Amino acid sequence: MQDSDHSHTGVYWVSVYDILEEAGFEVYLVNANATKNLPGRKSDVQESQWLMKLHTYGLLRNSFRPSQEIRTMRTYWRQRNDLVRAAGRHIQRMQKALTQMNIQLANVLSDVGGMTGQAIVKAILAGERDPYQLAALRNWRVKASEEEIARSLEGNWQEEHLFVLQQEQDGYQFCLKQMAECDQRLQQYLLQQEDRSQGASLPEEKRRERLRKKKNGNTPQFDLRAELFRMTGTDLTQIDGIDVTTTMTILSEAGWDMSKWRTEHHFVSWLRLCPDNRISGGKIIGKGRLPTNNRVTTALRMAASTLRLSHSYLGAQFRRLRSKLGAPVAIKAMAAKLARLVYRMLRYGMPFTDRGEAFYESQHRKLQISYLKRKAANLGFQIIEAPAA
Repeated sequence: MQDSDHSHTGVYWVSVYDILEEAGFEVYLVNANATKNLPGRKSDVQESQWLMKLHTYGLLRNSFRPSQEIRTMRTYWRQRNDLVRAAGRHIQRMQKALTQMNIQLANVLSDVGGMTGQAIVKAILAGERDPYQLAALRNWRVKASEEEIARSLEGNWQEEHLFVLQQEQDGYQFCLKQMAECDQRLQQYLLQQEDRSQGASLPEEKRRERLRKKKNGNTPQFDLRAELFRMTGTDLTQIDGIDVTTTMTILSEAGWDMSKWRTEHHFVSWLRLCPDNRISGGKIIGKGRLPTNNRVTTALRMAASTLRLSHSYLGAQFRRLRSKLGAPVAIKAMAAKLARLVYRMLRYGMPFTDRGEAFYESQHRKLQISYLKRKAANLGFQIIEAPAA
């Protein structure tokens, strides 16, 4: 079966694939890019015969398609992510309606979807107009004082904008309800899966460096980390930069059986995080870009960009790369590094130990010194270390 241009084929092939798979056939899903470079007849009538001939010669490469168990998990997780995005859009439109009424709530609250924001919006929709009464609903954790909140709540209450606010609030609440149902279904499904932890206990959760960082309201309402550890026997959140939602994205898109990729390099290549160098006569004659919409790649890139503030070995490495090569290259390189660590942990059960920022810096210093000594020797000089001050 050939999945030609993805934008045209969409998801039509999925049902055919499933029917053939259930019937006991070994189904090949082939990317059209793999066949377009091979010479041959390209009319629609003869294409099927042509593809059959190529397959006989073993020239068609099967695309990765996860098992049914992972596909089910992936469907629930993708649906949940769509709901998170929809909820975010409702919040944006609520802020817009408030701004149009000159209510500058976004200036004093970081999130209208938080406890204080929701309490104030609900009170406004219930008919409360007194800024000080509304500001009194402030949660003790909010940095802005009641006085500051009250000042930002003096607006002109227009009927049409209040109507929009009500509609968006209803939409937001509906999204939260759907997310809760999604969490429930996902938890039930994960509980049915085989236990691969072999009685091992869940490692202690890594202390995230973002001090006072509020807990993300979009994280699942059950202990997803424990369930994923039970299913895979590995806790990927031990890797710096990778949190539980990134772990879930990796496992629901690529699964935990890494033997599908022969080596970690094959896995990085599948994620399109490898270099695309055009080589001729042993020389690099051009560098291409490898665009992809692989969700694992996106999640790993986002994880890599959070290393900027991490006081870990990986954080120090990211900062060094960023100062030398620029942010886009550093993010791609560190995303590839994270992918290799994920592969090793899932395939070989290797533990991840962070050797710390200081260790990285001392290693880098040794390299610099040995490089300087070599350079000096080549120029006929000798480097003598200054006595410690």
